[in-house]
Amino acid sequence: MTPAFDFIIIGAGSAGCALASRLSEDPANKVLVLEFGGTDAGPFIQMPAALSYPMSMSRYDWGYESDPEPHLGGRRLATPRGKVVGGSSSINGMVYVRGHACDFDTWEDMGASGWGYRDVLPYYQRMEHSHGGQTGWRGTSGPLHVTRGTKWNPLFDVFKAAGEEAGYGVTADYNGERQEGFSDMEMTVHKGRRWSAANAYLKPAMKRSNVDLIKGALVRRIIVENNRAVSVEYEIGGELMITKARREVVLAASSINSPKILMQSGIGPAGHLTEHGIDVIADRPGVGANLQDHLELYIQQACTQPITLYKHWNLVSKGLIGLQWLLQGKGLGASNHFEASAFIRSRAGIKYPDIQYHFLPFAVRYDGTAAAEGHGFQAHVGPMRSKSRGRVSLTSVDPKAKPSILFNYMSHEDDWSEFRKAVRLTREIFGQEAFAPYRGKEIQPGSDVQSDDELDGFIREHAESAYHPCGTCRMGAEDDPMAVVDPKCRVIGIDGLRVADSSIFPQITNGNLNGPSIMVGEKAADHILGKEPLPSSNQEPWIHPDWQTSQR
Repeated sequence: MTPAFDFIIIGAGSAGCALASRLSEDPANKVLVLEFGGTDAGPFIQMPAALSYPMSMSRYDWGYESDPEPHLGGRRLATPRGKVVGGSSSINGMVYVRGHACDFDTWEDMGASGWGYRDVLPYYQRMEHSHGGQTGWRGTSGPLHVTRGTKWNPLFDVFKAAGEEAGYGVTADYNGERQEGFSDMEMTVHKGRRWSAANAYLKPAMKRSNVDLIKGALVRRIIVENNRAVSVEYEIGGELMITKARREVVLAASSINSPKILMQSGIGPAGHLTEHGIDVIADRPGVGANLQDHLELYIQQACTQPITLYKHWNLVSKGLIGLQWLLQGKGLGASNHFEASAFIRSRAGIKYPDIQYHFLPFAVRYDGTAAAEGHGFQAHVGPMRSKSRGRVSLTSVDPKAKPSILFNYMSHEDDWSEFRKAVRLTREIFGQEAFAPYRGKEIQPGSDVQSDDELDGFIREHAESAYHPCGTCRMGAEDDPMAVVDPKCRVIGIDGLRVADSSIFPQITNGNLNGPSIMVGEKAADHILGKEPLPSSNQEPWIHPDWQTSQR
């Protein structure tokens, strides 16, 4: 046994870092953060342009992958999760998206009362330090710095101009009043460094005497006595430790590891737990269910002018970029290079955007392999609200064993028509006059891929995860048999235990999930401390006035 703490937070990721900061603001609260990963120091993590490295390094990533996906030709898809201080906010693409207002109103409709847009907007404002966002809609004094790139490449503005030519609107701030349209993309970068949840929240909190962080701690289970979470059992350097929680245990270990730890602790689908010889403490069939993600494709076009990042794709250039970043914190190393974006609706009758674009002045894969053709540009595109649902389950009682992850991608027939539409709309945007001075041949899928069947074949072979898993400990009403936590993030049926991370999302949000995950940590902290939630906002988000009859 080790000394007791008021709060034990499992996971120093996006939500966990925010929780550690807010729960420790009162010096009377002793807070322990348990993190299996190690330090986030070093240029691979802190230099924004190096983002393709930490995601594929076993030192920083859990190394998970999906089971063979039956609707994607049996492919196993990489499922990176941060195994490092800062969690996935230390290895992600640093794209900052709040989500659409309607996402949170949908959460409320699904039983997450108090999580509508009017309720979460004040938490976004509390957490943000927005540089250049829309006045009155954004926070300007929070710990999370959100910036925009220098737009060093002309193609960023060309992408937006092409969107306008195609008849779409432009929005000054997709994280403000209006998400829909073409816009500059925002990133969690500050003074040229990755502004992870660790840099924003945990490191300042660690200066307080009431916060402890233990790295290299593999949580085995949460110990429950008389239906109350009382302590956490973890392993460090081969030694077994148990730490007591005087008030609460908060699980913030990701949408993959949070349900895994719950199941290892006897909380989950009774049949599945019994199968593995685990004593059932609470039969919650929703644990591990409702797994959602965003899939995306890269639509790649050759560029006829030698202006893309491809010219820097050599050791000398990379070395010079790295050196400039190390010495000055500036230059091409200080950007994630996703500096233009769009959110559009795929057809009339859809109320808010269901397709997202990340635009990149380079034809490259996430793993850093460049298109052989040389200079090019690409749009990452994918539908936002797939109806497919998957699950996370145990493969063994051994806490070191990797879980079974099945996203069941593309299992709903609507996914296929939505994806085909996304590809065709992208080709139309790339075909606009604005791109004429730069547009070469289509690299991927290639101009010969046109029919529904051909596009389906391309999707089956090339769709990749956008790395936005969520939903596996769904928040809902207490009497909902598939809900895992109530609207105050309390695990239903167990006292003193909460979950606060992307696993509690009832439905995936529009865009990247780091922002909403941090917001969950912020809001959950107030519930845990028994504070009155921040006053609701009465601001009305923009919805396309003709959404019922017009696609753009």
